[in-house]
Order: sequence, then C-alpha cells, then structure tokens
Amino acid sequence: MSGFFDDVRWMRLALDEAQAALITGDVPIGAVAVLDGQVIGRGRNRREADGDPTAHAEIVALREAARAVGEWRLERVTLYCTLEPCIMCAGAMVQARLWRLVYGALDERYGAAGSALDLVRNPRFNHRVEVYAGVLRDECAALLDSFFRTLREG
Repeated sequence: MSGFFDDVRWMRLALDEAQAALITGDVPIGAVAVLDGQVIGRGRNRREADGDPTAHAEIVALREAARAVGEWRLERVTLYCTLEPCIMCAGAMVQARLWRLVYGALDERYGAAGSALDLVRNPRFNHRVEVYAGVLRDECAALLDSFFRTLREG
C-alpha cells in the first residue's frame, strides 16, 4: 500500500508529464500508472498532438499500463493524475478495474471522481475505484491556471 510520501513522489512524475504536454500546445495534464513501486504507464494530454479526442493523459497511461501487465485488468494499479478525471477517463478506470486513483486538482465542472459526479465510486457498478484527492493540488492547479491565463491573454 502506498503512503503519502509515495503519492507525492508519483504525483511529481505526473506533473512532469503535464509539463511535457505544453510543448505540443496541449492542456497540461499528466498521469502515471504505478504497480508494485514501478511506473508501468505514463501519459500526457495528446489531443492536439494526435488530433484524437480520446488522447487524454489518463487514457494514454492506462493503455501503456495494460500493455505492461499484458491484460486489460488493472486491479493492483494506482493511477496518479494531475487533474480529476472526466467522465470518459473515469469510465475507463472502472472498466479497467483500476484499484486506486490519486489526483491533484479538483475539476468542479467536469470532474467524475467526486466533484461534479462520482462515477468511479458509483454503487450501481460492480467495481469501484479507491480515490484519494488533493495530492499536490496547488501545484497541479497552478499549472492549469497559468496555461489558461496565457491562452486568454494571447
């Protein structure tokens, strides 16, 4: 089981991925999938880079993680995301049987892991994801705020 300091360590890697998304003009959101203390998947938003509406950081990281473990079930994997996942990403986490989600900034408008909706812990589903919110929240939110402020000003 992961402790708080491990969560911070992995979230910093997710922040690195978010920073890398800026190079292609993508919204700076990053994700890292971890199993047994090892990174098995990394993702950053790639919607602009790939022209793909499904190329969210979480989806990219989940795909890599599934390839690494050799199956679609990610029952022992923790996914670290800099922003609370949207409905699409939260649905993918439930479908993947993800064990644990740790995210930084809340997304009160579109978040589907406790803010606007709570898709990942919906009692009607046969699988629920354990959620821990707010790790490095201020750093994650500041990166997004800076990106959108620059867009508005430019």
